[in-house]
Amino acid sequence: MKTIYLAGGCFWGVQKYFDQFPGVLSTEAGYANGPTEAPTYFEVKHGAGHAETVKILFDESVISVSELLDRYFLVIDPFSVNRQGEDEGVSYRTGIYYDDPSLLPEIEARVSLEAEKLGRPLAVEVEPLTQYAPAEEYHQKYLDKNPGGYCHIPRRMFGSDKR
Repeated sequence: MKTIYLAGGCFWGVQKYFDQFPGVLSTEAGYANGPTEAPTYFEVKHGAGHAETVKILFDESVISVSELLDRYFLVIDPFSVNRQGEDEGVSYRTGIYYDDPSLLPEIEARVSLEAEKLGRPLAVEVEPLTQYAPAEEYHQKYLDKNPGGYCHIPRRMFGSDKR
């Protein structure tokens, strides 16, 4: 089992999207790579410096880092800085964070491939995880609990494996 942390705008949709893929064992909405250990949603929303992030525990024998990132790049604008969809601010930046350095070569290779394919550098952070805190319980599986909730990810991307 491996863990990767993906920031792709609002974590509600990112969590729902990744929950659908075989090999993803669990997801958790949280806050990453900010200056404090236990921020609140209010602090994050008001510029505390954390990224809304989804912690993904996955079985690498079923789904690889590259395959996860293939899917990630389907639902983000990789050139947007501090914005995805209608959400704007540093908490909505895009980022790929890792706590296992063995993942870095595969992450870097996949990000380089995407940049080459798109013809310019991406605005996606690739960094070691320096801080992570789970989001409040009401944010966990938010779109399952609130199916009409806002999400920048198109609804058609939920409910089936979009390879």
